[in-house]
Amino acid sequence: MHVTRQRPDTQAGPADNFTGTVWLDELAAPQPPSRLRMFSVHFAPGAHTAWHRHPHGQVLHVTEGEGLVQRRGGEAERIRAGDTVWIEPDEWHWHGAGPRTFMTHLAVVEAAADGTTTEWACHVAADTYPAGTGSAF
Repeated sequence: MHVTRQRPDTQAGPADNFTGTVWLDELAAPQPPSRLRMFSVHFAPGAHTAWHRHPHGQVLHVTEGEGLVQRRGGEAERIRAGDTVWIEPDEWHWHGAGPRTFMTHLAVVEAAADGTTTEWACHVAADTYPAGTGSAF
């Protein structure tokens, strides 16, 4: 057993992978053979990820605010505090805050055997964010 008592170092989300202001805290990265990783991700209004996918999928649990999640080929869906999202392995998707709301979520992923957790692609087109919400929250 290992208890971590100190707060992690908060890192800014890199511009290659995020649009807008995003802050990341890695909460868990156990030693091998575990491949689990857990992050707390805080998005400023309008901030969101680029398109990406995870080899073993991803669990998102919204802890604060409201946001959006969209899989490739689908409509953007609103998510809010208390919602949990399961993203299938290798499913292209993006997620982030609503246009006028902050959003924080926990993100849990399992790394591939080579240590990779995420494959990043292009940014979400400005004319499609926040497509499909049906509301300007």
